Amino acid sequence: MKPGESVTILIHRDGAIDSKSIRIPLWGFRMVVAFAVLLGAGLILTLAFYGPIVRTASRVPGLQREISTLQAENAKIREFIAALDTAESRYAQVRRMMGADIVPDPLSHASLLQVAPAIRARAPGTGPRFEAGPSVPGHWPLDDPGYVTRGQIGTGTRDEAHPGIDIAVPMGSLVRAAGGGSVLQTGVDPEYGSFVLLQHPQGFQTMYGHLSRIAVTAHSSVAAGEVIGLSGNSGRSSAPHLHFEIRRDGHSLDPLTMVKEGV
Repeated sequence: MKPGESVTILIHRDGAIDSKSIRIPLWGFRMVVAFAVLLGAGLILTLAFYGPIVRTASRVPGLQREISTLQAENAKIREFIAALDTAESRYAQVRRMMGADIVPDPLSHASLLQVAPAIRARAPGTGPRFEAGPSVPGHWPLDDPGYVTRGQIGTGTRDEAHPGIDIAVPMGSLVRAAGGGSVLQTGVDPEYGSFVLLQHPQGFQTMYGHLSRIAVTAHSSVAAGEVIGLSGNSGRSSAPHLHFEIRRDGHSLDPLTMVKEGV
């Protein structure tokens, strides 16, 4: 750079007569230009690197809201799974109380033909299962053992007295006479629902309650094992079951002490 070289900047305001001139040494002008270039480059680099950081930081509140929403949804899913597990457990308990699978067989449900009931064969040479004529009750009143949901409860306890036993079985199960005798009474009772009361020898009586159908008439004779009705949910009942009761001379006996077949 030669001595004395400079750059003159002329400043003229619109409407003014005089002009102002500023003389800057050439080296100073170059320094100003270099500083402006460095400043611009610094600003560009700052925006290039700091811009994504600013944009990412601006997304943080939205991400936090999304995380909170996902956490709330996960909590609801856990509650739903817990409720589903509880429902499955209660369903299994109901199935056990029913003594069978309460879901109908899809084959028999969809078939247009009636499905024949199971036939139980006896070994050759064995006698008949049921005796003929009037007899003391000693047979299980159902073809299947069922599930005893409530047993004999006598008076004088803190629990409600309950004569006889409740046997959970599917709706419409065959109910058979526990012994031979005569039909003393049939009808509908607020507690027992549709019922059959049989009279047997030696002062014994048997009561079959909560039936859905009655298959005998009053004062008719029945043989041991004869179908007298179908199980149901009538009367004071919260689920399908059979109320089975044995009495002697007006006193209620525990059926499980006299009947051992289905136990």
